[in-house]
Order: sequence, then structure tokens, then C-alpha cells
Amino acid sequence: MDSIMFLLNGLGAVLTPFNLFIVVVGSFLGTFVGVLPGLGPTSAIAILLPMTTILEPVQGIMMMAGIYYGAMYGGSTTAILMNIPGESSSVPATLDGYPLAKQGRGGAALGIAAIGSFFAGILGLVGLVLFAPILADQALKFGPPEYFALMLMALFILFNISGYSFIKSLIMGACGFLVSFVGIGLSSGVARFDFGLPVLVGGFEMISIIIGLFAITEVLKGIEESRIKIKQQKIKKVFPTKEDLKNSKMPILRGSLLGFFLGILPGFSATITSFLSYDIEKKVSKHPEKFGHGAIEGVAGPESANNATSSGGFIPLLSLGIPSSPPLAVLLAAFMIYGLTPGPILFEQNSEFVWTVIASMFIGNVILLILNLPLVGVWAKLTDVPFGILAPIILMISLLGAFSVRNSLFDCFVAIVFGVLGYLFHKFNWPIIPFILCLVLGPKMEISFIQSLEISSGNLLIFVERPISLGLLLSSIIILMISILFTKRTKRRMIQETGESQDMS
Repeated sequence: MDSIMFLLNGLGAVLTPFNLFIVVVGSFLGTFVGVLPGLGPTSAIAILLPMTTILEPVQGIMMMAGIYYGAMYGGSTTAILMNIPGESSSVPATLDGYPLAKQGRGGAALGIAAIGSFFAGILGLVGLVLFAPILADQALKFGPPEYFALMLMALFILFNISGYSFIKSLIMGACGFLVSFVGIGLSSGVARFDFGLPVLVGGFEMISIIIGLFAITEVLKGIEESRIKIKQQKIKKVFPTKEDLKNSKMPILRGSLLGFFLGILPGFSATITSFLSYDIEKKVSKHPEKFGHGAIEGVAGPESANNATSSGGFIPLLSLGIPSSPPLAVLLAAFMIYGLTPGPILFEQNSEFVWTVIASMFIGNVILLILNLPLVGVWAKLTDVPFGILAPIILMISLLGAFSVRNSLFDCFVAIVFGVLGYLFHKFNWPIIPFILCLVLGPKMEISFIQSLEISSGNLLIFVERPISLGLLLSSIIILMISILFTKRTKRRMIQETGESQDMS
């Protein structure tokens, strides 16, 4: 009952004119950027993050959440109409969405994707209201050793699902830690790794690094690929038929439940759950031969699972401070930039903030449905914008954002340097997410580790002597092994299905 009362109070705060405007703008901008070919949710958040820094923390995070949801939906537009998934989690949408678009039914596929996303998002948020406070309440029992074990679990799981070799992920994580150590030491108060340069005493600005690694890197990748306007399929009819809705009803429900419950568990990305949903729908269908040739169920299930996983991922993020996907890792960085630490203390000390943000997500999902169904044709037209026009706009917004945080040209230089590094990392298959996650969690892990050793007088056994800490370490090993199996299976499916979808095009 307390959660419901808090949520109602949060809804009252969101429904003020300015806050409602913020949610609408966030949802619109997220969909706008997500629709553009090659720009997924992670890039969308990174590009638009500087715009939110002029807002109050609650308004900034509300806008970022809207951008995240909008970009997740926007990726399905290019997947269905152009056979170009914005994220790996949108790959299943290409398998039947693009054949539907070639049949002139792209509008129906996008409509079902919007409806499924809405239902899955609402279901996920109901689960967030029910489970997140309970999990946060239990996490209040955590001490420094438990927090260290929890963050270590998050790192190892995300290292594994980053899509690259585990050794490369470890190396990139170590580099992230090293960058986080630059500046004044958290425990000693002494400048570290500044090399006698005054500009490094304050450390690196996180926004500049994120803008460089995602936004500027995306521009460089686009220039190398010589992205031009890509032929898309025309939309003849926007809204799905009654038959489409009837055939999609159960796939949406199954995909939403599967995506939500697996999304709560660290290590199960939206990519994994969307492929699992596609497999399930193909197996339970009375006409499995239709899959791959334009089955509406092949769009409804995976898109619902995709968005339910995204909603479920907010539970470990808000209650424990663990991001379960790359976009949520960048969103965690946004929290840190605002001076907020997701976790049980956030629910205890900033309950009004948390419940206002959660309430804004409910409103955001309704706004997305209102925006997406009537404006399917408008979003489709955006895919015609040549990259030659987009690139300088993205670059200008990125550098202005990097400069605006501290009014420092040095931060612009940092963004450019990390943009070049990000491009090289992409070109030679080195993962960026472990670097970002260690950059964000590095200071928190350092403090927890030092406090743990102070409690135990330097005895490292404290991490296995305390039951919760030991349980977290063992759980991380178990979840890591399970996620390795699912991730390998998903990678094989992605290679197989992407090849098949390209053949169909």
C-alpha cells in the first residue's frame, strides 16, 4: 500500500505542466534519434545527455528515461522498414518485420511493435513498483563487503555479455578503473595520475568521455561506412487489422512475461530474451512455416520481450545500482553526474525523487503509444535523412554538450580523443561497455573495498566470511555460467538469422 501511495504522489508531481512537457520531449527525442539508422538507445542517451544537465535532477532523469524508452522503440522502425536493426535486440524484428514491409504491411508491423512495447512497458513498471522497494529494503542490510561483492558481480556479468572475449573485457575494465583514478584520491585527498598538469587534478569529466565514446565514435563510424540514404519499404496501411491483433495477443503476453522476469536477473540482456521469445513463438505456432516470411507473431513476441526486459532492468538499477544492459550503464552514469547513487539508500533518502521518476515512466509509455501509432509515417520519413546532414549536427551537439558542463575546452579535447579511441576500439573489436562501467563504478568499488579492509583490519577473508557477501559471489558465478550458455547460443542465432535476413533482402 505504501508503494501505491508513493506512486500516486509521484503521478501528481509528474502531471504538473512543466514535468509533463519534459516527459513528452524525452519520449519524442528518444524516438527521433532511435529511428535514425545506426543510432541505438546507447548512442541516443549519450548524444542527448548534455541537454539534460541544465535541468533539475528529477527532470533530467525523467527526460533520460523517456529518451531510453523512445530509442528502444525507434530501433524497431529501421529494423522493420530497412532491415537495419538499431540494436542487436532488434534483430528478431527484422526476420518477419522486413518481409511484412516488403508485402506492404510495414505499418501493421510497426503498429503491433508499438502496442506490444506499450503493454510490456506497463507490465514491467508494475513489477518495478512491486519488487524494487522490497529488494531495496533487503539491500539496506548490506555493508561495504556486500556492496563490493554486488558491484563485482555486475562487472563480471556485463563483461561476459558485452559480446567480446572475456580477456579483452577485463583489459578494457582495467583501463576504465585507471581513468577513474585520475584526480583527487577519495580516501587520501591527494592528487593521483595528474602528471603535474592542473587540468587533470579535477579528473576527467564523465560526460565528455561518454560523448566521445558513443556520439563522436558514431560519427566516425558513419564516415568510414559512407552511410547514404538506404532504400526503405513504403507504408500502405498504418494500423494493424483485427486479425493481426488477435494473432498477436498471446505472443505479446508471453513475450512480456518472459522479458520481464529474465530482465530482473543480471546477465540476461534484451538480445537474449528477444531471441528466446522468437524461438518460443515459432515452437507454439500452428503454422511455424510462416516464420521468416512475414508472421506478425514474429514481431509481436520479440518486441514485447525486448521492452519488458528494458523495464525489468530498472529493478536492479534503482534498487541495487546494477545496470543490466549497455544503455542502463550509461543511464547509471547520468545518475552519478547528478550526484545520485542508485541503490537502497536512494529509496530511503530520495523516495520522492524515485517515485516521481517511476511515475514518469508510466506516463512516458502512454505518450509513446500516442506518438508512435499516428506518427508511424513521419518516423519512416526520418530514415530518408542522409548521414551527411546528420553527422555535423551530431558533432556540433556533442562538442557543445562537452563544453557546457564545466565551460572548458579541455573537455571538448577529451571528447574528441575518446571519440577517436572509441572508433579504434570498434574497428579492432575491443568492448566499450566494460570501460564505461568500471569508470562509473570504480570510485564506489574503491570506497567499499577500503572500508571492508578497515573493518577486517586488512583481512581479505571478510568477503567470504559474511554470508550475504559469499552468497553474492557464488550467485555471480552461477549467473555468469548460465549467461555464458545463453549468450553463446544467442550469438550463433544472430549470425545465422542475420545472414538469412540479408539473403531475403
